[in-house]
Order: sequence, then structure tokens, then C-alpha cells
Amino acid sequence: MFKIITDHSPANIKNDVLSGLTVALALVPEAVAFAILAHLHPLIGLYAAFTIGLIAAIMGGRPGMISGATGAIAVVVGALVLQHGAEYLFAAVVLMGVIQITFGVLKLGKFIRLVPHPVFLGFVNGLAMVIFLAQLEHFKVELPDGSKEWITGSTLYIMLALIALTMVIIKFLPRLTTIIPSTLAAIIIGTLITLGMAHFLSIDTRLVGDIASIKGSFPPFHIPDVPFDWETLKIVFPYAVVMALVGLIESLLTLNLIDDLTETQGQPNRECIGQGLANTVTGVFSGMGGCAMVGQSIINIRSGGRGRLSGIAAALFLLLFIMQASSLIEQIPIAVLVGVMFMVVIGTFEWGSLRLFGKVPVADIFIGISVALITVISDNLALAVIIGVILSALVFAWEHAKAINVTSRINRMGDKVYELHGPLYFGSVLNFQDLFTPRNDTDDVTVDFKDSRVMDHSAIEAIDKLAERYARAQKRLHLIHLSPECRGLLKKAGDLVEVNVVEDPTYHIATDKLG
Repeated sequence: MFKIITDHSPANIKNDVLSGLTVALALVPEAVAFAILAHLHPLIGLYAAFTIGLIAAIMGGRPGMISGATGAIAVVVGALVLQHGAEYLFAAVVLMGVIQITFGVLKLGKFIRLVPHPVFLGFVNGLAMVIFLAQLEHFKVELPDGSKEWITGSTLYIMLALIALTMVIIKFLPRLTTIIPSTLAAIIIGTLITLGMAHFLSIDTRLVGDIASIKGSFPPFHIPDVPFDWETLKIVFPYAVVMALVGLIESLLTLNLIDDLTETQGQPNRECIGQGLANTVTGVFSGMGGCAMVGQSIINIRSGGRGRLSGIAAALFLLLFIMQASSLIEQIPIAVLVGVMFMVVIGTFEWGSLRLFGKVPVADIFIGISVALITVISDNLALAVIIGVILSALVFAWEHAKAINVTSRINRMGDKVYELHGPLYFGSVLNFQDLFTPRNDTDDVTVDFKDSRVMDHSAIEAIDKLAERYARAQKRLHLIHLSPECRGLLKKAGDLVEVNVVEDPTYHIATDKLG
């Protein structure tokens, strides 16, 4: 049974604060990397992580979910930054937020329920693989000519040992104590060990700290320095729409994932508004925009963070790191953070999906694998989900096209009666035409739609086409039990409908005006 978390006991407050600290430590390299990916200064990513994380935690619809600068947004905005500069990005982020707020106000967040389960499985599995592959870049070293090669020798062995130690601590420490989140303990222990090795042994300095400088100030208030005219809108609007959709899809799917992990119920429409407010604000505080973060959200949940305080604490700790503790944070070994993210990969991947082979329809397996592969290849979660939903819809239409059938009989007057069963829509119209044999039928033929439903424009055209076939065969066609709206949309077959005000159904048809 789903429930809304309302427990604010001291134990939960402690867990939220400590898990927030853990998340903040993991946010730093991610935010820096995403800013660089978008061709921006690292602080722009960190500013976004702070403002979005804080406001989404307070105003969003999913306690315990972490938001910030993300790779999905970074991929979208890179071209805008290269062509027009960061100021146009800030303007696009503000507009992105307005669009997201509009989605929430119009209560469109509920449509995330239309994402089928195979698409959701493909989404989380693909995301796990993306996170894993991103960590492999840390096993490479940049050469003077700008190329990269894999690290080898003692550096590789020490890095693997630190990663393994981090993962072991995260996995097994909760069996000994829950006083401190295991992820936070792993980061502290791994850092101290690495610093000790650096002091007493001669090791590769990459292992001591591999995080770019994060020292900065409070995010400065800054109105985007762009002309407020039609030309600017034409430049930023397409990017804002794509960013808004990408951000909402990733955020709402993450919300569903956290719902499953915590067995609680989030609020999709409120999350749309919260994300929109967060992006609108970050756009005027020198941030790059963002959305919910699956990896950091799972770290938060696994570390005991359940309430809004965990997200607030993560944002405030991040600001503290930026303003006061940057020199300390820069000492965290990248190997430890890689170990943390490997545990996120293990926790994100739906291992149970591997047991579905042979137990669920092949089409569902195909859709899940397709979404995962598209996620990995394109690094675009929104695109993968949209394609997955389209594939699911096509499979659904194809499978249900076979559901339409007729039973025929001869009535007491010797005329043939077809009783139609199943929905008539674009997917089933071809099968619908094959059900009738005008040349072999009696002179008077009745088609009964009592157990069917006319769904769309294609269905209307199919009925008109059937009327033409019987007219060419010089047979009289009678259509009964069609809704008033259906009768009004029929062109050629409209005069053939026999009205029964008592039994005729009433429903709306998904079609444009045909006139």
C-alpha cells in the first residue's frame, strides 16, 4: 500500500542530513562533468545543482528525490552554447521552466502513466549502462597530444582496490551499523586511505584528487544578457521545448522509480511545477538547467534519505563546498566516487528483467532492449522513452487489430446479419473489410455494431468504404447501433443507418472534423 512519508522523527532528520551530505559529495564531479560537456564553466553546473536541488526539494512532488544539472540537458544545450553563448542558454532555461510550470498547472504530469512497463525497464537498464560506461572514462589518462589511453600498472591496481573497498563498505557496513550512511563512510575511509598512501608512498597523484576546482561564491543573480525580441525567442524556444520535455520525462520516470523503491506515492503534477520553478530560478542565477537525477536519488534513498530535508541538505552542503570547503572536496579520490557510482549501477539495473525471457511476450522483450540500447547509443533518455512508447503503441495496435471479428446468421426474413465484435480503429480496418463478402451475401444485409465501438477517423472511412462495396454489388446495407456522433461523421453510409433512440450507444470518436 502506498503512503505519503510524514515522519519527521530525530532519527529521520539525522538520516536525511547525513544522506544529503553523501549526495552532495557525489554531486560535485557529476555537475562539473555535465557543465564541461555543455561547453560551460564548471561553476555553472554547480550553481545549477544547488539552485535546482534546493527548490525542487522544497516545491517538488517527490520527497527524497534529488535534482540538479544532468547529462540529458547538457547534451541538448551544447549546440546552443557553441553557437550563441551562455547568455542565450540562461534565457532558454528560464523559458524551459515556464513551459514545465505550464505542464504542471494543466495537470499533464499524469500522462507519465502512459509509459508501459517494458519501456520503464528499458529506461532504467539503459541508464544503468550509461552510468557504468561514463565511469570507464576515469580509467583513462590524457596524453600531451590530447588523446587518451587506458591506465596500467600499479596505478590501475590501486584504483581497482579503492573501488572494490568502496563497494564492500557500501554493501556490508549496514549489517554492522546504520549510525552513518555506508556511502558516506566509504567516501571518508577511501579518502583517508588514499591521502595516507600519498603521504607515505609514491603513487599517481591522479588518485589523490581528480576533481576540477570548484571554488566560487553564492550563485550570482543575473538577468540573461540577450535582446528581448522575436529573434531571440526564435533561437531559444526550440531548445527550451526540448529541454522541458527531456527534463520532465526523466524527472517523472525517476519519480516512478523512487516510488517503487520506497513504496510511497509521489505527485507528478506538483513535480512538474517544482521542476519548472527550479529551472526558472536557476536561469537567473547563472545555472545551466537540469532535472531529477536517478543516480543521486538512489544514493539518497540507499543512504536513508526519505524526506525533503535530504534534498535541502544536499543543496546546502554543496553550496558550503563551493564557498568554503572546495580545497577539501577536491582531495576526494576519483576511484572512491567511481566505486560509489558502480554501486548505483548495481542498484539501478533491474536484474529481475533478465528472468523475463520466455515468460513475457517477445514484443515486450524487444521494446525493453530497444529502449536500453537507444539510451546507451544516443545518450538521450527522452528520445529512448518516446521511441519506446511509440513502439509499444504500434505493438498494441497490431495485436488488437486481430481482436475484431463477426458472427453471422440469417434472420427470420432470410436476410444476412453480421454481428461485429471488438473495436474498429486504424489498426483493425483491414481485417474489418475482410470480414464481409458482398457478392455472396443476400440482397439485404445488416451490420450490428452493438458489441463494437467506432474509435477514429480511419474507422469512419472503413464504414463508408464498406457501404460503397455493397452499393457496387447492388445490395442494400443496413447499419444499426451506431452512436449519434458516428452517424454525423459518415459521408456515404450515413443514410444507411437505422436509428434506435433507446439502444443506440453514445460515445465520442477520436477524429478531426471531416467536413
